[in-house]
Amino acid sequence: MTSQQFTTTVASASRGRILIPVPFDPDIVWGTKPRHHIRGTVNNMSVRGAVEPAGDGYGFTLGPAWIRGCGLAAGDTVTVAIEPEGPQRGDLAADIAAALDAHPAAAAFFDSLAQFYRRAYLRWINATKKRPDQRPQRIAEMIRLLEAGHKERPPQHPEPDDAGSARTSAAEGSAP
Repeated sequence: MTSQQFTTTVASASRGRILIPVPFDPDIVWGTKPRHHIRGTVNNMSVRGAVEPAGDGYGFTLGPAWIRGCGLAAGDTVTVAIEPEGPQRGDLAADIAAALDAHPAAAAFFDSLAQFYRRAYLRWINATKKRPDQRPQRIAEMIRLLEAGHKERPPQHPEPDDAGSARTSAAEGSAP
């Protein structure tokens, strides 16, 4: 994905925030998504945020704490460099990309997730190195969860044994 650099004029936003207008359509430059999670700099200060529709165009907001640290105000001219954050569709393994391409609803939800959630799904799938037969199963499970609107996998609890207590693995050991 390509980094975008531009100069823009800061606008005011609600609740003491400021809006950094983005002079391009991120759906055209980076692909269609409901929100484009980004990272980059504004006047060489690091930012993370989400580019979303704003007025007649697009932009991202910065909150009061960020503003205090940099001293920006509405009307200031700033230099901006931003790029998509986290794993993007073009960066995915072929089997994962194919599964998402075959399930547009799951793909759209995956694309809308913050990078933390996208990386968690990918880490879980890639943790099958010793059991490659599990990889297709995990990809199918990810698609099912995404289609159901789950940002992350539900917590996995140990299965109870016949006596009703949770089993422990040999690696964990059990006290006599």
